[in-house]
Amino acid sequence: MKKLFICSLLLFFLCCVFLTKTFTQENSTISKYDFIPGEKVIFFDDFTSENIGDFPTLWNTTGSGEIVTTNLAEGKWFQITNERGIYTLTDPLVLPDNYTVEFDVIPHKSAKPGANAAFNFYLISTAKPKDLLFGLARPGGTGIKFTFAYNNYYAAYYSDGTPDQKAFETVPKLVADQKYRISIWVQKERLRLYLGETKLFDLPRVVPKTPKYNMIRFDGGTPMISNVRIATGLPDMRSKLLTEGKLISYGIYFDVNKDEVKPESTPSIREIATILKENPTVKVTIAGHTDSDGEDTSNLDLSSRRAAAVKNVLVRDFGVNAARIETTGKGESQPVAPNDNAVNKALNRRVEFIKQK
Repeated sequence: MKKLFICSLLLFFLCCVFLTKTFTQENSTISKYDFIPGEKVIFFDDFTSENIGDFPTLWNTTGSGEIVTTNLAEGKWFQITNERGIYTLTDPLVLPDNYTVEFDVIPHKSAKPGANAAFNFYLISTAKPKDLLFGLARPGGTGIKFTFAYNNYYAAYYSDGTPDQKAFETVPKLVADQKYRISIWVQKERLRLYLGETKLFDLPRVVPKTPKYNMIRFDGGTPMISNVRIATGLPDMRSKLLTEGKLISYGIYFDVNKDEVKPESTPSIREIATILKENPTVKVTIAGHTDSDGEDTSNLDLSSRRAAAVKNVLVRDFGVNAARIETTGKGESQPVAPNDNAVNKALNRRVEFIKQK
């Protein structure tokens, strides 16, 4: 009996150590992930308005590609089919000093024998956005190239007349046919890039003051991409909620028609939790909103469930008192923009935090 008690005590101790270690690792990972997306959306494409098999209307290429669906992830995806092709937006971007770029990607293995998953992504400044070959080996003349490969990650800033700046990382490994979220945060000359919740690069001097980056580009592989979002301006959450009384968040993410809060929402929700903890008398109503795709009743139910899911994260993960939070769903009934294109639909899919009087 004594031996059984000792064994049980030892097992309990080991379990506690394991859980503590796991909890510490998870919270360490979460604490390092600090990406918050820009507030004003200037480009968005999830390809929902495109027909399967077509090349997307907002993009240009020297190669080929098509809109597809896949059993690897929900939604529509732009399948790049020519690893030697160049893929950019049709129109150049107008980017300020501070902005964010995000996209989902599913890398594929190259068709070459023995090759593994890899692709390149660029932010470039080009004087000839319609000429995809302008700059040749240095696309656009000025830019930063990121290479995502199965065993390493590479960043290189280049500009005519200046030495290149380079950086390497080797973890985590890139796995073919797995969905990743890539997030880029530009603050004047500084650029940070995240693969999922892992910060791969923090580069303090790679964004030139002039010329400004005005184009994104993919090449060097055959990935599928979706949910491309470019936005400007970081939200002043504290002022919006406490002074103006309403905070509209575009940094809380859900999969299509799902109510589970995605991990990349953590920094935005953490910031809101901090504001609430520092102002213990403030009570809020969380309101979920959708675009007009789908049935009215389904959207109303989905928005209600999403608002409740956000409350659950605030209470469960960040210790906010549940009694301080009410939730409601508005569905598609209160759009902030016409539901006539991908950018405006992205603006209508939002979570609002309303200060109670």
